[in-house]
Amino acid sequence: MKIVTIPCLQDNFAYLLICTKTQQAAVVDPSEAAPVINEIERQGVKLTTILNTHHHWDHVGGNQDLNTKYPQLLIFGHESDRDRIPGQTEFLKSGDEVHFGEQRGTFLYNPGHTSGALTYVFDKTAFTGDTLFAAGCGRLFEGTPAQMHDSLNIQIGGLADETELYFGHEYTEANLRFALSVESGNEDIQKKIKAVSALRSSGKFSTPTTLAEERLTNPFMRCNSTEIQACVKSKEPQHNLAEQEVFRTLRELKNNF
Repeated sequence: MKIVTIPCLQDNFAYLLICTKTQQAAVVDPSEAAPVINEIERQGVKLTTILNTHHHWDHVGGNQDLNTKYPQLLIFGHESDRDRIPGQTEFLKSGDEVHFGEQRGTFLYNPGHTSGALTYVFDKTAFTGDTLFAAGCGRLFEGTPAQMHDSLNIQIGGLADETELYFGHEYTEANLRFALSVESGNEDIQKKIKAVSALRSSGKFSTPTTLAEERLTNPFMRCNSTEIQACVKSKEPQHNLAEQEVFRTLRELKNNF
């Protein structure tokens, strides 16, 4: 499978996934249609599928225009997003498969950012939408801190370390600055800040990351870090330091960073 990153809007990413055997393609989270259409035509492939990670407008905004230009698309989303994802035809529930061309994948149900958030998984590649960003996670609009903690640390965290994670927004530099503010002694964060700064200065994207990198640099996957726990305790002296509660405090700190 070939993956093409497509920048959209101000800082969104859509991803064109190409089955190299059939030249059929799927697009993950087309926030707008025009950049996706341009890339489809440049690659000379046939779009058959849309994979929406959740219902927010900046991830589904291109659905209707794409469905008009390429009729009879399969449009995937979680079953709980019925009537919230434009044109949705596939309503994913536990045990269902995701497919296009000869590619077969699965999904992880990741409530937290929204109640129907998904991560799509094809072998050692995952598309996390706004659940996991490099060094960060999405805001909690429809879920609880406990749900989001588990979505990152148990669901996504259950994948293999070498899994490449393609995320929904170019937030990496800001996320790393926050990560350093709560774990200033973390040398892996310090190194990644330099590496990402060099990438961005050369006009490259910071997506994808890997799960191994996130275990080292993402504070929301490091709730057992003694330095992070000390930071949390300094903010809330009565804190019980349970991991889900550490996550809650970190998310509140990030909201106001």
